[in-house]
Amino acid sequence: MTAIASYYKSDNRDFTIVNGDCFDVLNQFDFKFDMIFADPPYFLSNGGISYQAGKVVCVDKGDWDKGGSPEFITDFNRRWLSLCRNKLTDNGTIWISGTHHNIFAIASVLTELGYKILNVITWAKTNPPPNISCRYFTFSTEFIIWARKSPKVPHIYNYELMKTINEGKQMTDVWRLPAIAPWEKSCGKHPTQKPLALLVRIILAATNYGSWILDPFAGSSTTGIAATLCGRRYLGIEKELVFAEMGRKRRIELNDLSVRNTYLSKIKDLSFLMNDGMVCDDSVNYGPEPPF
Repeated sequence: MTAIASYYKSDNRDFTIVNGDCFDVLNQFDFKFDMIFADPPYFLSNGGISYQAGKVVCVDKGDWDKGGSPEFITDFNRRWLSLCRNKLTDNGTIWISGTHHNIFAIASVLTELGYKILNVITWAKTNPPPNISCRYFTFSTEFIIWARKSPKVPHIYNYELMKTINEGKQMTDVWRLPAIAPWEKSCGKHPTQKPLALLVRIILAATNYGSWILDPFAGSSTTGIAATLCGRRYLGIEKELVFAEMGRKRRIELNDLSVRNTYLSKIKDLSFLMNDGMVCDDSVNYGPEPPF
């Protein structure tokens, strides 16, 4: 099979970005991934407002996030979730982020397609923006569905590591983590960028060292940066060129040891791997070249 043209590939081949539409790109190869993280459109860019840095701002993200009919949105979710299921290993899992606007519809499609939902993580933001209307409760949470490909094939869950991170207690499905911090925007800002701490925990929970991770809506490649920091391998597919370039810059930035060490020092969960030399090892030989 012809190799997929990459927009950027790191020198040690642990991080690849493809600039394209995931509906097209995923049909071009048969490679299987150990885990998928997806932050699909929430379809909320319809003229709403929010409050950021002391100012009232429009929440429109771009044309890719403009809402359609319920039928259009269901079909969109069914198509990408079907493609992703075919790209998972038999014991692979998928994590999907969302809010109440889209997460229930996605859960329904997951069940329809034969996935087994394992958990719905509640990400409780420790620094949410205020509610400017004062007519309902402040929005301070997002949700992440965790599902495996097959109801009968056991999945990877690093229980002991999660317990260690949680000070010796079982990790619950409520994670208190801050929203994105200024130091994570050094190469620009993506309107729906997720914090590295969130992606690091997801990756540590459900993959092993050297695992392959796919992100079909890569954005600024936070998933890939977290994967690199955790010693995993990454393919990100991003339709918008400006965001693919942002991801490229962020990965190149990690070649600077001072930047890399700053990231490691700011993400608490990574401290449990550092003593084992299991993070940021550019000398690893990752074996045969995949078709991208």
